[in-house]
Amino acid sequence: MSETNSSITSIKKILPLILATAIFMQMLDSTILNTSLPSIAKDLKESPLNMQNAIISYVLTLAVFMPASGFLADRFGTKRVFIFSLVLFSLGSLFCALSQNLTHLVISRVIQGVGGSLMTPVGKLALIKTFDKNELLKAMNFAIIPALIGPVLGPLVGGYMVDYLSWHWIFLINIPIGILGIVLGFKFMPNYKSADVDFDLKGFMIFAAASLLLSISLELFGDLQNTTPVLLVFILGFLFLYYYYKHAKRGGNPIFPLNLFQVRTFRVGIVGNLATRLGISAVPLLLPLMIQIAYKQSAVTSGWIVAPMALTAIFGKSSVIKILDKFGYRQTLMVNTFIIGTLICMLAIPNINTSLFWFIPIIAVLGFFNSIQFTSMNTISIADLRNFQTSSGNSLISVNQQLAIGFGIAFGLIVLKIFESTDLIKGEIHNAFRYTFLTVGILTILSGLVFRRLHISDGKNMQSKDH
Repeated sequence: MSETNSSITSIKKILPLILATAIFMQMLDSTILNTSLPSIAKDLKESPLNMQNAIISYVLTLAVFMPASGFLADRFGTKRVFIFSLVLFSLGSLFCALSQNLTHLVISRVIQGVGGSLMTPVGKLALIKTFDKNELLKAMNFAIIPALIGPVLGPLVGGYMVDYLSWHWIFLINIPIGILGIVLGFKFMPNYKSADVDFDLKGFMIFAAASLLLSISLELFGDLQNTTPVLLVFILGFLFLYYYYKHAKRGGNPIFPLNLFQVRTFRVGIVGNLATRLGISAVPLLLPLMIQIAYKQSAVTSGWIVAPMALTAIFGKSSVIKILDKFGYRQTLMVNTFIIGTLICMLAIPNINTSLFWFIPIIAVLGFFNSIQFTSMNTISIADLRNFQTSSGNSLISVNQQLAIGFGIAFGLIVLKIFESTDLIKGEIHNAFRYTFLTVGILTILSGLVFRRLHISDGKNMQSKDH
């Protein structure tokens, strides 16, 4: 018995680390390519504008395959699917580094995307099923840190690798991390399965089509020269979502059962995630853009100014459990969202003659509160899910987060383009960024009202034993 207990203890120690490894690779990979596209384009003798396909192919693959992650884990076991996803991701990374032309690179990114779409949701599912509700907050809190650090470090690491090594290292860096994850996965990843699994192929196809169309429209929203086809694709995506809703209502065993939305904390968590990430996801894109375009600084300089966000996120991790234990989820999320929105508005204060150092304390404080926000939203979403709902609920949360990040980036770019074309900015691009931060910040403050739907006692079952 004591041997079993010690193996459970060692699994509980290592499992958050395994998930953190997966999240870090996926998050780093979603952003590391951005700063390196011109260099890759030159080497592959392609136009830098065509290189966007290498990013889009990865994002779209995630959107299509993520909905199936819960079913695959239930059918084949969390351990098998997780290790398979790491092997695929690592192989995809190797093929990316060996690519001789853009077609090779896009195919390799699709292989990576299939691995990435399963890696994080399945790792998270294993974590949810291993830990008791009152231990889960602590475990999730540790595993989620790479999700905050990855998008910030990605452009910085990418910039340095391209400048001092070569673009191939952007992909090769994944291989040792992937091998570490595979070794740890074989030893410590539990293999949860579900005896009663029936795959809703029709529902999967409808939902995957909706995710794909929405992702395509979000990727294309940055180019506002030709809005009509983009809006049509966007509306079509929502029509497919409605079609899925009608399909799931008919009963059977839908891939995402509608009874998930009868769980109030899940419903608030999903809507809150979507609403608050509109502002939060726009900042890591808008601030480096402003520093490079308006202040005429290098990509590496902009990377360093955003980097403190990653450091303070780690400090936020150590405080979030105490904060949630003291104030509860409702008060924490409402106040925290207000603070984040106010900080985003503060990015609009400096004018073109203000020192760039002005941004560093704002960004540093923002990283701290983002950390609290993500941990709180992720844990309240699963707080009241029953055992039979965890696989589908966890997959839907992953898809929702992926789309929310895309919505945030697209929304930030649309607002920026609108201000750019008005008389308000008087020909100064810097003012367009300032008005964008103000708009995005105010909307983030308003999004905190979503969390009023929570009850004061919500999430009590998630609170740690230590407090």
